[in-house]
Amino acid sequence: MSKSVVVVGHGMVGHRFVEALRSRDESGLWSVTILCEERYPAYDRVGLSSYVGVWDPKELALSGNDFDGDDLVDLRVGEGAVSIDKGTRTVTTTAGRTLPYDALVMATGSSPFVPPVPGHDGAGCFVYRTLDDLDGIRSAAASAGPGAVGVVVGGGLLGLEAAHALSRLGMAAHVVEHNPRLMPRQVDEGGGALLARLVTELGLTVHTGVGTAGITQSEEGIVVELSDGSTIDAALLVFSAGVRPRDLLAREAGIAVGERGGILTDVGCRTSDENVYAIGECAAVEGRCYGLVAPGYSTAEVVADRLLGGGAQFPGADMSTKLKLMGVDVASFGDALATASGALEVVLSDAAKGTYAKLVVSDDAKILLGGILVGDASAYSSLRPLVGRELPGDPATLISPVGEKPGAGSLPDDAEVCSCNAVTKATICGAIADGACDIASVKSCTGAGTTCGGCLPTVKQLLAESGVVMSKALCEHFAQSRAELFQIVQSTQTRTFSALITKYGKGAGCDICKPVVASILASTDSDHILHRMQASLQDTNDHFLANIQKNGTYSVVPRMPGGEVTAEQLIVIGEVARDFGLYTKITGGQRIDLFGARVEQLPAIWKRLVDAGMESGQAYGKSLRTVKSCVGSSWCRYGVQDSVGMAVSLENRYRGLRSPHKIKFGVSGCARECAEARGKDVGVIATENGWNLYVGGNGGQSPKHAQLLAGGLDDKTLVSYIDRYLMFYIRTADRLQRTAPWVDSLDGGLEHLKAVVCADSLGIGAELEALMDKHVAGYQDEWAGVLGDPEKLSRFVSFVNAPDQSDPTVVFDETGARKVPVLMGMPSLPTRR
Repeated sequence: MSKSVVVVGHGMVGHRFVEALRSRDESGLWSVTILCEERYPAYDRVGLSSYVGVWDPKELALSGNDFDGDDLVDLRVGEGAVSIDKGTRTVTTTAGRTLPYDALVMATGSSPFVPPVPGHDGAGCFVYRTLDDLDGIRSAAASAGPGAVGVVVGGGLLGLEAAHALSRLGMAAHVVEHNPRLMPRQVDEGGGALLARLVTELGLTVHTGVGTAGITQSEEGIVVELSDGSTIDAALLVFSAGVRPRDLLAREAGIAVGERGGILTDVGCRTSDENVYAIGECAAVEGRCYGLVAPGYSTAEVVADRLLGGGAQFPGADMSTKLKLMGVDVASFGDALATASGALEVVLSDAAKGTYAKLVVSDDAKILLGGILVGDASAYSSLRPLVGRELPGDPATLISPVGEKPGAGSLPDDAEVCSCNAVTKATICGAIADGACDIASVKSCTGAGTTCGGCLPTVKQLLAESGVVMSKALCEHFAQSRAELFQIVQSTQTRTFSALITKYGKGAGCDICKPVVASILASTDSDHILHRMQASLQDTNDHFLANIQKNGTYSVVPRMPGGEVTAEQLIVIGEVARDFGLYTKITGGQRIDLFGARVEQLPAIWKRLVDAGMESGQAYGKSLRTVKSCVGSSWCRYGVQDSVGMAVSLENRYRGLRSPHKIKFGVSGCARECAEARGKDVGVIATENGWNLYVGGNGGQSPKHAQLLAGGLDDKTLVSYIDRYLMFYIRTADRLQRTAPWVDSLDGGLEHLKAVVCADSLGIGAELEALMDKHVAGYQDEWAGVLGDPEKLSRFVSFVNAPDQSDPTVVFDETGARKVPVLMGMPSLPTRR
C-alpha cells in the first residue's frame, strides 16, 4: 500500500531529498507532495549572485525541478504550509488545503537575520536570500542610477556575495562588519587583512569593527548611521548578517527545538515526533545547525534512506568553503582557525603578490587539520581532501609558489573530492573508466561539481591524468574556444554580442565571455569600443578609457611613440598636471603617466591633450601598450640602425590593436640592448645586416626571454613577419593568454611558429597581413572618438544627482616628496555614478 510523504520546502536540500527518494524507491512505496512557497521551484541558491546580469530564473533552475512525468510527485509551486497537526498527521497549506501524511519532512531552510536597529524595516532595506529579493534590489538600484551607493550589513560569506552583486549592478558597494575582519568564521586575522585590501582595491569600501546604529530615510534614499558615529548616504541597504533556522512551524506544532533555534533531530534526522523529519538548515542535528549545502545534502540522503527502511546516520559535516569574489580567491577548510589542542600553523604571506596561505597541522606536523587560502586558492582542490590525513611532504612546500604540489592522482581512493555530494576519488575514477570523458559526463554520473563547483579543478586533473582531452569551451555560455569564436565572428561578420550568443551560445553571457567577445569585435573591425551595445561588454577600465587606481581615481596616459614627445606637448602635459592637480611619473615604457583624475575630469583633460596632437596610450586595454626604444644610430655612437624611427613606425602601425592580453615591444639599436627588447612580446634588435626579430618575451610573475624568430631582416620583411605573428596570436590564443605561454602551447612551439610566420606553411600569410592592413586603415583614436560624441561623453560623471560636485572621498597625502592617494570610507555621499 502506498504511503504519503509531505515535504515542506523546495530549496536545494528539499529537492535533493525528493530526488534521492524517487531514485531509490523502485517499488513506488512513497508518493510525494512538495509545498514550494516561492514562485519558483528549486534553484541554485549557492549561485544566487550569478542571477545578476542574467535575470532569468531558468538559468539557476536545478535539473528536473518540475518532476515532469513523475506521477508520484505532486509539486505545488506558490503554496506553503500554515500549520501541522501531529495528532491527525495533517498539514494545512496557504491555499486552505489539508494534506494527510505518513511522514513529514521539514525542509524550511533558514531566514536572513535582520538586526533590530531603528529603521531596519523602512523603504530601501532588503535581505539577500531569494530571486525575488534580487529582483527588488535590482529595481531599487536601477531607480538610483549607476554609481549609487549600496550598503551591505555583514562581511561574512553571504555578505561579500551580496556586495559583489551590488557591484555588478553598477553600485558603489560598502560592507559593514562588526567583527574586526571580513569572513571571521572562515579566515584568520592575516587572511582577513589581505582580503580587505584586495576587495578595497577592486572597488569595495570596507568598514570593519563597527556596527549599524540606525537607518533613517532621506530625500536621496537612506542614511546609515554606524556605531562609530559616521554615516553613509546610500540608495539602499542589504542585510546579510547571518541566518536563523526557520522552525516556527515546528514550534507551534509542539515539536522540540534547540536552545539557539533549529528543529532538534537525532543522527537519523528524526524529530521529537517519530513521523516528522527535519533536513537542511532548519535541522539541529543533535543540537547543531549547519548553514552549508553539503551537510544539508547529507541530511536529505539520510532521511531518504530511513523512509526506505535503512539505518543511515548523519556522518558529520565538511564546513569547507571556497568562493571567487570579483576575481579574488578565498578558501577555508578543516580546522582553519587552529582550535585543536597542539595545532601548529604554517603561514606564507606575500603582500607584494597579494597572497596568503596557511596550513594547520598536528603537533608533529604530519597530519593536515585545515587551512586558509586568500588571493590564490589553486591548491584548495588538492589540499582539502587531505584533511585528517598524513601530508605527502613538508607543509611549507605545499603552499610555496615554487614547491611541488601533490597531483590529484596522488590522493587516496577514499579521499572525498566533492564534499557537497560526498563523491570520492574512486567514484570519479570509476566513472572515467566507464566512459565519462568530459566534465559534463562526470557530473552526470557522480554528481561531483554540480553544487558549488569547487572540486572541478581536481576532477579536471583526474580526467587529464586518465588521458582524456579536456574541453576548451570559453565558458558555460559558449561551447567554443576563444579561437573558434574569433573565426566565427570573422567569417560571419557578426557584429553584436547578442547576435553571437543567440546563434552560437546560450544564456545571457558573463564577465568571462563578454570582454572576450568585445575584444574579438574590436580586433576584427574598427568600431569604437563604446559604440552602442559594445559599451556594455567592457570592463571598468575600457568603459572609462582609463586605468582605475586604488582610491577610485583614474590615470591618464597619452601615447608617446618610441618615447618621442615634443617640447610643446611636454608643456601641455605639465599644464594639465598642474591645473588638475595630477601626480606625474615617467614609466618604464618611456611615457608619462598622470595619476589622480576623477572620472568627470577625464574628458576635459583629454580635450587639451588631443588638441595638442596626442592620442590615447591605451594603458587600460588588452592591446599594444608601448614600443620602448633606445636612441639608436641617430645619437648613439654604438647604434647600427635607427631604432627610434623603427619604434615610432611600429607603434603607429600597431596602436589600438586589441588582443587576448597586453602587448609590449622593444627596439634596440645594437646588441647592447638598452631597450631590453628580449623581455618583450616583440623584440627587435639591430645588427649591421638588418633586424633580428625576437618573440614571446614576458615579464610578470613568470618572466621569460623572447626567442629568435628570424634574423637579418630588412624593414619590409620585419613588418610583414610582425603582422603575421600578431594576427596569428590574436586569432588562436586563449583568453588572457600572453604571448610567452601561447608560443609554448603551440604544437611544435617556436619551430611551428617559424614555419607559419616565415615559411607561410599554412598558406595564410597574405590573409594575416591583409587583416593587419585593415586594422591600420581603420584606426581611430578612442579618446578623440569620445570627445566628438555627446552620448559617449555622458558616461563621464561621478554623481548622477550632483554632476558638478567633486568626490569628497578622493583625498591625497601631499606632505612627503610624492603625492599619494589616501584610502578613506565614504561618509555622507550623494548617489555615485
